[in-house]
Amino acid sequence: RELHDVVAHSMSVMVVQAGAARRVLTTNPEQAEGALEAIESTGRESLDEMRRILGVLRSDDEELELAPAPTIDDFSRLIDHCEQAGLPVALEVDGEPTGLPASVEMSAYRIVQESLTNTLKHAGPARATVRLAYADDELTVAVTDDGRGAAVQTIGSGQGLIGMRERVEAFGGTLDAGPRSGGGFAVTAVLPVGGAR
Repeated sequence: RELHDVVAHSMSVMVVQAGAARRVLTTNPEQAEGALEAIESTGRESLDEMRRILGVLRSDDEELELAPAPTIDDFSRLIDHCEQAGLPVALEVDGEPTGLPASVEMSAYRIVQESLTNTLKHAGPARATVRLAYADDELTVAVTDDGRGAAVQTIGSGQGLIGMRERVEAFGGTLDAGPRSGGGFAVTAVLPVGGAR
């Protein structure tokens, strides 16, 4: 799941940026240069994260130094990547964001990452909103977009949606994903945290 999430998001951002650079290469070299810088930065970050994940898979060494897993605090960097790729993203927070278990934070990050990646790949020109709602015993993560949506028959068939569902089910939570009635797509995950907060 981790490898899929890292690779899918990074490659989607890089493909969108490469297309933008190609389209403006002769007419707006400065904009093309900005897109190429975003590709370089995204590529470096994803390579670092892939090395971290592969190091865990390859090593039996208990003293292996690991980079910290992504958390909710890393959303600003994720949103920046999406915005550089042409997807405006608004972040809304309800409640007090304190004391979540690391596993819940990482799962929330990966759910948002996969949802935004799917928006980049499938929604066409769109805007997205990420909403985090904190309650005493659960975290609700909702990602919506106003793009062209997706066919109902594709829901749950992709590895990304399967991975999101598995992450949520590991906590005994729920995941709803599908086209919105007014257009676009919505993913809503409820992650119970109970007394672990």
